[in-house]
Amino acid sequence: MSAKVIRFPSRPTRLALRLEWFASDRRVLAGIWAIYLALRAAVLLIDVQPTSDAEWYYLRAASLAAGQGYLDNAGAPTAFWPPGWPLALSLVFFQFGVSTGVVGLFNLACAALTGALTLVLGRRLFGSEAAARAGLLLLAVYPNAIGYVPLALTEVFYTALLMTACWIIVARSHWLHLVSAGVLFGFATLVKAQTVVVIPVLFAIDWLRKDPLLGRFPRLFAEGLLVLAVAAATVLPWTIRNQVQLGHWIAVSTNGGYTLLTGNHDSATGDYSPDATVVKDLMARAGLDEASRDAAARGLAIAWIAENPDRFLELAPKKLLRLWLPDGEAEWAYQAGAPGYERIEIAYRAVRLLNQAYYLLLMAAFAVAFFVMVARRRKDGQRWLGWWLTPYGIALYPTLICLVFSGQSRFHYPVMPWVCMTAGWLSMVILAKLSERRPAAPTLH
Repeated sequence: MSAKVIRFPSRPTRLALRLEWFASDRRVLAGIWAIYLALRAAVLLIDVQPTSDAEWYYLRAASLAAGQGYLDNAGAPTAFWPPGWPLALSLVFFQFGVSTGVVGLFNLACAALTGALTLVLGRRLFGSEAAARAGLLLLAVYPNAIGYVPLALTEVFYTALLMTACWIIVARSHWLHLVSAGVLFGFATLVKAQTVVVIPVLFAIDWLRKDPLLGRFPRLFAEGLLVLAVAAATVLPWTIRNQVQLGHWIAVSTNGGYTLLTGNHDSATGDYSPDATVVKDLMARAGLDEASRDAAARGLAIAWIAENPDRFLELAPKKLLRLWLPDGEAEWAYQAGAPGYERIEIAYRAVRLLNQAYYLLLMAAFAVAFFVMVARRRKDGQRWLGWWLTPYGIALYPTLICLVFSGQSRFHYPVMPWVCMTAGWLSMVILAKLSERRPAAPTLH
């Protein structure tokens, strides 16, 4: 007499039901958005005045909004620092008036766009609604991302701009999408001049993600060139303006040589160190115009690298640590520009410490997720290369830049939404694994 085992579908675990609820219930998504926007709106209640870089951008935007042009503090035409952020902010100032409150509200709109892009890119790259929502939630409560919203710095605007351009490339279905991506990448280049590096990275990922490699290469190469050409055409009017007003062909700005020198000189530590004597002396040289000083700084930096290759290589790991190890630098702006900082300094520092711990957890998840994804795709018989590599490509961009120039934790700000969406995917993978109910040993009857 033979015995048969009748297996009934096991009842989902409580954790599995909660995960299904998290991924499907509209109220969950509404709640995440409420947290995301409420925290960023609340930080706008803090009075923080622009200082240092933020003050420069703020004053340039006010000058442009008043129809005075892009002028330095002495009232002369300048190309110092990329103009994209002041140009965009000047349009907002022209419409709504010049104030720090307007800056905060504009950044809040940009942050909302970044959140939406984190959600849609999380769905697209990882094929999971739960992962996309988890990524948005991780970004929603990330203190450093919240802290930047009231500041007149480039980061919030640039991150939204970069993510929009990347989304268009990933989701494109028509050649006009390439043109619009090129325009956005061009304007992003006017905000951060090294942005063009991202374009070949994206098309390389697209090329490698599926076969046939040789057959797909010509089309993708042509598409990449089109995006680069449109980006260059978007930057060109500014370049022509520089030649007309300054008498030099300056592609974007005149701070590239200065920035290169601050990261590569005898007293460099791997961080951006503008107080170095060699830099101050160069900037104070009489008889040199802005473009010539920048060219001289670039020449000094290149000569120093050529004469000190060992020292240049020695600085590389220090630059990487400066870029990726610390976080929470938004606090510096409050320390310098928030009138009530001294009264509640302990609260600011506590948030800074909490943020640092949270940041390190995100980065650990980001690193682990790479290997987990590769292992899962290989186990499933899939090509391990795919669009999911985009966050790592975006992270590679500031890494390569900092190795040549200098490391600042501020430079990794645009990468963090991508880190959050990747960490969100890993968290859902782990929770899904924990939710699996092991079948009980069969009973014979």
